[in-house]
Amino acid sequence: MSEYPSLSVPPADEFFRSKWVEPPAGVEFLDPSRLPEGFRAGGVACGLKGGGGTDLGAVICDSEEVSSSILLTSNAAAAAPIRVCRDNLEQSRIKAVIVNSGNANAATGEQGIADALAMRDSLASATGLAPDTVAVAETGVIGVPMDMDAVLSGINGLADSLSTDGAVEFSEAIMTTDKWPKRVSLTVDGVTLSAQAKGAGMIEPGFATMLCFVQTDAVVTDPEALLRPAVESSFGRITVDGQMSTNDTVLLQASGASGLELPGGLLEAVLLQLALEIVSDGEGASRVGRAKVMGAADQEEAELVARKIANSPLVKTALLGRDPNWGRIAQAAGQALAGQDIGELGPDVIDAADIAEGGREAELTLSLDRGQASAHVYFSDLTHEYIVINAEYTT
Repeated sequence: MSEYPSLSVPPADEFFRSKWVEPPAGVEFLDPSRLPEGFRAGGVACGLKGGGGTDLGAVICDSEEVSSSILLTSNAAAAAPIRVCRDNLEQSRIKAVIVNSGNANAATGEQGIADALAMRDSLASATGLAPDTVAVAETGVIGVPMDMDAVLSGINGLADSLSTDGAVEFSEAIMTTDKWPKRVSLTVDGVTLSAQAKGAGMIEPGFATMLCFVQTDAVVTDPEALLRPAVESSFGRITVDGQMSTNDTVLLQASGASGLELPGGLLEAVLLQLALEIVSDGEGASRVGRAKVMGAADQEEAELVARKIANSPLVKTALLGRDPNWGRIAQAAGQALAGQDIGELGPDVIDAADIAEGGREAELTLSLDRGQASAHVYFSDLTHEYIVINAEYTT
């Protein structure tokens, strides 16, 4: 059982609950259903998940001044919606996104591309938008053809139900194995921001995440310059199982309706907390660790060692068992730098004591004394539940 609030939505005013997140001053939390001015959203059930779960959602920005940025997976086996967004989208002026869960539309060939385009065109037609301003995102089982009759029928009903307080329905529509929705709506210094994310497994993003959508009424003149570093310091720093998804997508849309700039540090704090929510919900996870490597010869070395530690099943099970076994950390670091001679690593340079504590978040550090570079990665522990979930995923 996770030590994070189990199987339930955390109270809105407890969103910033990690010791590693520093929220900006003056944050006021809003009802999580609320969207910034200029946005509408919603979610419906169209039958992709089975059991009647909400599985089709959309967000629309009605502002003509919308600015946007979208970051997509670098996975070489990228899913159809990723390919459609790469090749058919005005990425700085995205007005809407259509999202489904239950089917990733990955490894589905030319028909998958046609289906993703059909989803885009259907929402564009129903809302009067230009098709090249509509993004597509999908998540779920890989290699299964889409039930397009269900999806297209669902889009027609969805378009009529979008509202300014539809963020909760949208956040539920994007979930798969998530135990709770990852979402927030807040205001700081006259600017409102809302965000919804999903993810629990197949997590080690390359500059994106499973799915994350951010809306704000701030004026954002260079959305990519704002989004990319915020993603690098959040979703770019997490792992659950070392697996990069075929569908990773993060989208930022700004309506500009407030006439104000986004407060400094706000996006970074929101994305980091959402990233940590994903790790804490890591398909059976009960704890979150941060592997911090210091004194590396260069940044590449620091990243390599930190990720090798964070993805080590031996370190992850030590985190689960609250076993401060520094030898496992030494082994993983040595494996990362195989072929080199870094000398012996022992408790004088490895601090794993925090693993033995009872808290839900634990820090472990390693000092290599080879230079000035450093890096850190957030990771989940490895439990029996993770094995059960993934052993039975399609059966």
